[in-house]
Amino acid sequence: MSDSNQQDFVYASYPDLKGKRVVITGGGSGIGGELTTAFAGQGAHVVFLDIAEEASRELEKTLGGAPIAPRFVKCDLTNLDELQAVFARIQEELGGVDILLNNAANDDRHDIEDVTPSYWDSRINVNLRHMFFCTQAVLPGMKERRQGAILNFGSISWHLPHHRLHLYMTSKAGIEGMTRALARDVGEFGIRANTVIPGAVRTPRQQALWHNPEEEARILAGQCLPERVEMQDVAALALFLASNNARHCSGREYFVDAGFYGA
Repeated sequence: MSDSNQQDFVYASYPDLKGKRVVITGGGSGIGGELTTAFAGQGAHVVFLDIAEEASRELEKTLGGAPIAPRFVKCDLTNLDELQAVFARIQEELGGVDILLNNAANDDRHDIEDVTPSYWDSRINVNLRHMFFCTQAVLPGMKERRQGAILNFGSISWHLPHHRLHLYMTSKAGIEGMTRALARDVGEFGIRANTVIPGAVRTPRQQALWHNPEEEARILAGQCLPERVEMQDVAALALFLASNNARHCSGREYFVDAGFYGA
């Protein structure tokens, strides 16, 4: 998608998302920031969690004119006591969560020989463990209301061979299994769970660190569609899967990767 097409991008409208209570982890920047923007634009009541305070406060300010201004809550999701306290506060203030988007992650590179037990734990905690415990925190209310949608964000990375992403890819593979198990256990309560799998998305972080012209050429050569996947493409899929239009979509993986088979 060219820069001009990005500017012309318009999200579909999902009236049933208006007023829904939505929690987005890692919602202060990148794909998470676009998720916050997209759901706020639907009139949802968005709370976004992030550890990066400066970027999150700026986004909160930028979206202050939304139908319901989204609210930033600083939270280190790897600290389970802090995580549980934040969700208890959200429950008290909002009365529950209708939609949970488990997006937070970190794709730092590493070499196998440099991985220590503590580094292993830190990467699993930041990329996988918090998704389970965020889900655990919102499930009682969803079960009581017999409805809810949970979206866990995976990655194309483990479906293709990538270098120096051993623990990130391990976590992202685990997310798909966790989501399938979750969907089976909570379906009887009217709760849906799916995995969103972005491809090589053009985010500020990726562009700054890894997506140089040579890497971009490699990405485009490996995709069926020779256009970069944008953050809006991921958010558009998330809006659909969270809406009632996807009422019979659960336990599955949904790719938004321009048909990326690698190159």
